[in-house]
Amino acid sequence: MSAPDGPGPGRPPDRDRDRDPSGRARNARPRDGLGRPLPREAAGVERVPEDLVLAPLDSLAEAQRLLDDGRPFHAHEVLEGTWKAAPAEERDMWQGLAQLAVGLTHLARGNPVGAATLLRRGAAYLAPYADSPPYDVDVAALVAFARQTADELDAGSTPSMAAPPLTRQLPAG
Repeated sequence: MSAPDGPGPGRPPDRDRDRDPSGRARNARPRDGLGRPLPREAAGVERVPEDLVLAPLDSLAEAQRLLDDGRPFHAHEVLEGTWKAAPAEERDMWQGLAQLAVGLTHLARGNPVGAATLLRRGAAYLAPYADSPPYDVDVAALVAFARQTADELDAGSTPSMAAPPLTRQLPAG
């Protein structure tokens, strides 16, 4: 019986994996616009720093910019940083937003089953915030979008790839 691969007791060091100074596995390979790893020599798109934590309004603005640019995986990365740093009473909302972005990532990657699952999960995390959403997040519209898109996917339809607005659109004044 041979030793298992990867670091740990009785395991040879994994010299091919990128690691941070604390030894945690990190993937430094370039990624495409949907977050898929590319060969090391490829250019890839600019990545979101793994430790990025933005203030809530900045996070929403940056995530919206990334969604509008067709980069839902990267929007998820931005939202995930805010989710993990959010106060307990907001954490589920941020997790729901991140799950919606992952659902859109799966949709763009051509995985309708994964997309529907994650869109529904995101809607479930968001729904409790519908009555009093922080930061003007348009919870009702996002939940409706996620559920409708998941239903369309389940029915075999091809839903719109348009990113939903994360916050309420205020009338021009």
